[in-house]
Amino acid sequence: QVQVVESGGGLVQPGGSLRLSCAASGSIFSIYAMGWYRQAPGKQRELVATLTSGGIIKYADSVKGRFTISSDNAKNTAYLQMNSLKPEDTAVYYCNAVSGIVGINYWGEGTLVTVSS
Repeated sequence: QVQVVESGGGLVQPGGSLRLSCAASGSIFSIYAMGWYRQAPGKQRELVATLTSGGIIKYADSVKGRFTISSDNAKNTAYLQMNSLKPEDTAVYYCNAVSGIVGINYWGEGTLVTVSS
């Protein structure tokens, strides 16, 4: 079992920055990928960025050049640095961890990011 807990959401003005954190616990040795997804009101959950244990990173086209995913293995924590935020980035952001041989997905409860003036 893996548990992930997000933090760092909040209200920010357009053009501003936020950093989200995702702390993992439990069977962390079995995690081989972590990522961030988001869900805006009335829309489906979508991928924002993912990072594998091998260092492969993937970003959604809408956030390329603005968001950066990273991890601190010593702290069992993944981060999402979000710069040049836009109102359309407003959403609940969820942390995801993929674990085990069959690739079980674990999700956090989400953290709300609101971009508004």
